[in-house]
Amino acid sequence: MTNFRDPELLAKIRQQFDRCPYPKTPVETSHKNHPDFLYIHDLTTAYYLRDQKVIDTRGKKILDAGCGTGLNALGLAEANPGAKIVGIDLSPESIEFAKMRLQYHGFNHCEFYTLSIEELEQLDTKFDYINCDEVLYLLSEPLVGLQAMKSVLEPEGIIRFNLHSLYGRDYMLRGQELFRKMGLMEESPGDFEVNAVRETMQALKDNIILKQCTWQKLDKTTENIFTNFLLLGDKGFTAEEVFGLLEQANLEFIEMVQWKTWDLLDLFKDPDNLPVLWGLSLPELSVEERLALYDLLHPIHRLLDMWCGHPGQGKNFVPVSEWQVQDWQNAIVDLHPQLRTQALKEELQHCLEQLHPFEISRFLPESGDSIVLDSTLSACLLLPLLTGSQSIARLVQRWQNLHPVHPITLSEIAPEEAWKTVSQAIASLVESGYLLVERVE
Repeated sequence: MTNFRDPELLAKIRQQFDRCPYPKTPVETSHKNHPDFLYIHDLTTAYYLRDQKVIDTRGKKILDAGCGTGLNALGLAEANPGAKIVGIDLSPESIEFAKMRLQYHGFNHCEFYTLSIEELEQLDTKFDYINCDEVLYLLSEPLVGLQAMKSVLEPEGIIRFNLHSLYGRDYMLRGQELFRKMGLMEESPGDFEVNAVRETMQALKDNIILKQCTWQKLDKTTENIFTNFLLLGDKGFTAEEVFGLLEQANLEFIEMVQWKTWDLLDLFKDPDNLPVLWGLSLPELSVEERLALYDLLHPIHRLLDMWCGHPGQGKNFVPVSEWQVQDWQNAIVDLHPQLRTQALKEELQHCLEQLHPFEISRFLPESGDSIVLDSTLSACLLLPLLTGSQSIARLVQRWQNLHPVHPITLSEIAPEEAWKTVSQAIASLVESGYLLVERVE
């Protein structure tokens, strides 16, 4: 494969990350108390979004492309029990830190290599999942990176990658251009350049827009100054440009990693009463066009972060929100693996003992709006699902046992009503990502 990366820039980037390995998070730090992080890095999440099937992560081969000091690699290991983790990075210093991090946490069978993304075929391995976080925007040609990852991806494998949003990263990119013009990025930045940035920003008036939109929002560590104001190779992209790269690489979009925060309709006060222009246009828009409009209207995302894979590998399925009665008959329901925790179990038991509502969204705090379940529904669905998957028929029977009569009329709850209540509750929790349901043929 032809290497289109600028060798001089490559050397400078390697030197930058050898000097300041990223991230410098202490080796003892774990993700076990960060369910949002584990949720994203759990293969179950991406595969279910694509196929509406629950997978077993044991034996899966996972590549962390551009692993840095191994923080993501650790998360991938913690989120996917039994999977094999391989990490690559340009920086030898970062690779040594990554090895130490994973060994510290007891993951002794991980492999790490000093290697560029363009050289992936040297591993002579195909992967079920490739994580490429905060890397591709540093390449002179991100397309080459995507093509290299595709070349080592199993036929049904999934790639997670991201690029900086041109709009969400706008002011920081302006800051980089400022310090480039001031001569701070001609070579790999060091302590002098970091101090120059710090002194400049401290000297500026507080109402200067660039300072307001960058410095005042930044944790002002040396590491953050390096990876923001002085990040060599950094650049921003529009949604159209990212989808153009997917098309050129012959990869198929699956979903945005933070998909719940990319809903264009959520930007309107009343989604059911849109202006005429929007009411006519939205139904005709492609996913790419919707994302592009969202990024223009509300550029809150620093990253255009998505999952993709080989074309045509996704399984055809009917969304749970559109299921008919027959679709539910043989359905199996699962709790997302990252919710099957001791902390959730203890809080759930406490709420049930006190007959209090249970706020399930507390256990995935960035997953969207607050979701609260009454104690009966919690006892019906969550308590049994903590022990393993359940058939919908068993959960409906449990609901009838817990809720045998109508609270007002005291008449017996008909089976049809119980099925409707339970299936609607499950469908809502599936849409929010807490439950996973699949039909058994």
